[in-house]
Amino acid sequence: TTLKYGVVKVRRAGNEEVFAVAGGVAEVQPDLVTVLADAAENVEDIDVVRAQFAKKRAEEILAKGLPKDQDALLNIEAALRRSNLRLDVARRYKKNSHRFPGQ
Repeated sequence: TTLKYGVVKVRRAGNEEVFAVAGGVAEVQPDLVTVLADAAENVEDIDVVRAQFAKKRAEEILAKGLPKDQDALLNIEAALRRSNLRLDVARRYKKNSHRFPGQ
């Protein structure tokens, strides 16, 4: 199964961990699920301030006009998607998520 940008919840021995995942693949078998993610970050490890800064930086670059270099444009768009994903996952799942700077 192909993974897109989103959330993966891991449940083991009564505990649940939540990860922001940016692409990859998953294989599901009866007793085992294997996830090979392009990038994954535990929700508790998300640095909200850093994600907000990355989002702002990407938005500012795009506001100046689209880069002529296709690779640069794809990198900026990917950075914006990742930062939006991190912020969304942190808001929804991070303990003490009410402590978002600037909100």
